[in-house]
Amino acid sequence: MGSERSDAAAAETAAMALKILVAGGFGVGKTTLVGAVSEIRPLRTEELLSEAGQSVDDTEGVDRKTTTTVAMDFGRITIRSGLSLYLFGTPGQDRFWFLWDELSQGALGAVVLADTPRLEDCFPAVDYFEHRRIPFVVAVNCFANTRTFGASDMSRALDLDRGTPVVLCDARDRDSGKEVLIRLVEYAGRVHTARMLDSVG
Repeated sequence: MGSERSDAAAAETAAMALKILVAGGFGVGKTTLVGAVSEIRPLRTEELLSEAGQSVDDTEGVDRKTTTTVAMDFGRITIRSGLSLYLFGTPGQDRFWFLWDELSQGALGAVVLADTPRLEDCFPAVDYFEHRRIPFVVAVNCFANTRTFGASDMSRALDLDRGTPVVLCDARDRDSGKEVLIRLVEYAGRVHTARMLDSVG
């Protein structure tokens, strides 16, 4: 009995949990992505859009959107045995950006969601993570009936730093979202390892 408990404790200690942010513009699919991949019921802080917010929230291109995240979304996914990701979806509107600094503390990296008709909406998130040297991937959410572009075209359009991955995805699809997260973990791992070696050298 005692050895079983110590084995369980050792397994818990060996397990690794990584913090990942999911960011991007208003209505790009952050809540959808977190909900699609989370193996637990996601925590959401959504409120109905109101007339009071019409003067500050740009809903052009997302006219059918009726709710908005006002703090964060939270979910969890196990990538493989011993490795879990804790997902924190950020609010998209400028007026909630004061939360980003708190949410980004201790994050391994971030997914910046983008969609081609409103590509400019993800520029602030790209700038945020570049300036704070937080590794990120850009995941282009491919909506139906919209023109798709290649990863290299998107990278040029966003003027990304060399090596920043761009992946195409469907935020509604669990497997697609999981692939984005795996790509981020691999990329962030390489970035952090290179920085550690630089600091030692």
